[in-house]
Amino acid sequence: MSNHQPPPGEPPEDDPFLKKPQEPTPPAGGPQEPPPPQGPPPGQGPPPGSPYGGSGPYDGGRGQPPPYEPGGFGGGYGNVDPLAGMPPLADFGRRFTARVVDALIIFVPLFVISLLVGGWDMTDNGDTWDEITKQVNTGRQWLWSLISLAVYVGYDTVMTKRNGQTVGKHLMKIRVAMLNDGSVPDTPSALMRAVVLWVPAWVCCFCLWWLVIILTILSDKPYKQGLHDKAGKTVVVSAA
Repeated sequence: MSNHQPPPGEPPEDDPFLKKPQEPTPPAGGPQEPPPPQGPPPGQGPPPGSPYGGSGPYDGGRGQPPPYEPGGFGGGYGNVDPLAGMPPLADFGRRFTARVVDALIIFVPLFVISLLVGGWDMTDNGDTWDEITKQVNTGRQWLWSLISLAVYVGYDTVMTKRNGQTVGKHLMKIRVAMLNDGSVPDTPSALMRAVVLWVPAWVCCFCLWWLVIILTILSDKPYKQGLHDKAGKTVVVSAA
């Protein structure tokens, strides 16, 4: 067994979150060597521009074309697709379900704690919804809203930078990945993604902001990025 360890700062070779390199498929029957080129007829020199020598267009006149690079820029159909080698993008249904699960995981405990510590006052015998509405603009409720916002942002940030999966995403078998290389998002990327996702919703326009997020995911081509994905430079892919 080899005791070779990867250099510090480099991911292990079996890191499941990195993109797998795309390698050309060998032809059936194993690799075959191309037949050697045949020279010009005896007694005749190579014509100008001939692949057999002279002033050919390749390799300084030696007649050898440059090697083909499957991932090279400027060849084939343009630049390499950032998603090449990554799992398929997650469908919207699984993303939506995962987000609902995560929201409930945070909302239910927060609501219960709020009742216990006085974040919401439910002692009035009148209509419950009217009572909640009256308390929204109170200083106490604004403080509780800021605490709730910090919990939502912290939950998304910590879980995403840990392995790219919140509880909801784990259940739906999807994960967040960096668009450029498929790795787990680092802390700045995970934090930016969570801030753009939650802060506008809590500060000014809860329902409207979620509608904007949904529309951007559905309309974005080709990576299905919501505004929070674009801010964090991430995509959501299948982890199945």
